[in-house]
Amino acid sequence: MTTTRRRAAGVGLGLVLLTTACSESGGLTISNESPDSVTVRLGDEEVVVPSMGGALLHRYGCSPGDVAVISASASGDSTMLEGPVCSDQQIVVDRAGHVTVAPEATDG
Repeated sequence: MTTTRRRAAGVGLGLVLLTTACSESGGLTISNESPDSVTVRLGDEEVVVPSMGGALLHRYGCSPGDVAVISASASGDSTMLEGPVCSDQQIVVDRAGHVTVAPEATDG
């Protein structure tokens, strides 16, 4: 094998390892399909998720306790999710503004 081919193989292997490392679990997903933005309070952290948007908190693990989801609608509806909420789950706000915790979607 030539030096050029070895380098190319090494770069390819490095990219595969990087992709694998980045795809490991450890991120908390928040999905908002409602017409209003929401603020999600996870302990001391606040995340604003826009309408029809989402957020991914990389390497999050679990919330330190319950999770509050507050709508930016005129009513300011809020939902308290019993915690902890962990990275193998996702927070979902549906089109009607109902908030649930669901298993994290998996590929395949």
